[in-house]
Amino acid sequence: MSVTLAQAQSSIVAIGRWMDGKGWAPATAGNYSMRLDDGSFAVTVSGRHKGRLTAADVMRVDAAGRSLDGQTPSAETALHLDLYARFTDCGAVLHSHSPEAVGLSRAFPYAHAYDLRGHEMLKVLPGITTHDTSVALHIVDNSQDMTNIVAALVPVLLEPGAIPAYLIRGHGVYGWGRTMAEAERVIEGIEWMIAAELAERSFKA
Repeated sequence: MSVTLAQAQSSIVAIGRWMDGKGWAPATAGNYSMRLDDGSFAVTVSGRHKGRLTAADVMRVDAAGRSLDGQTPSAETALHLDLYARFTDCGAVLHSHSPEAVGLSRAFPYAHAYDLRGHEMLKVLPGITTHDTSVALHIVDNSQDMTNIVAALVPVLLEPGAIPAYLIRGHGVYGWGRTMAEAERVIEGIEWMIAAELAERSFKA
C-alpha cells in the first residue's frame, strides 16, 4: 500500500487519540509508525503526548533510524525498524502501554510467553479462523538498549505460528500489520484478551 507522509501523519494522530482514550498511552508513553511510499518511515517524535498529537509531531526517518527533518524520533524507533526490515509486508507498528499488559508481564517475572487460548478474539489475528486454538504471546525483558530487545526477539518472531505482537516486561505491547487498520486490530485484540485473562483470574481467586 502506498502511503504519503501526510496520510501517515493523519493516521498516526488519529491512532494516538484512540490509544489515549483507551488509557493505553499515559503521559508521553507509546510510539507509532508507518512505512512510507518513498522508502522512509513516519514515526512519532520523542516525548510527545499521544492524545494531543498534531501533524508536526510525526516525523520521517530513514531505514537506519536517522532523522530526515531534524527532529528527534522516539527512543524505541529501532524496534519499529527491525520489524519493517524483518517483515517486508509490515506497513504499521503500534506500541501500547495498558496497565493490564504491564501488570500481566510483571505477575509472571520468569515467563517467556503467555498462552492465549480459546478466545473468540483470536480470530482478529492474521491467519486464525477459529477460537479453538492457542497462541503464544512472547514476553521479553525490558532494556534501555534496544539492541538487547531486538536480540531477544530474533528467535521467537520467526517461529512457526508466531503472531504479530509481543510484550515487553513491565513496559507494554508491540503489534503490527500490513496496514494501520490491521495493526490497530492486532493491538486491540491482544489488549482485550489480556484484560479478559486477568478478569478470569480475579474471579477464580
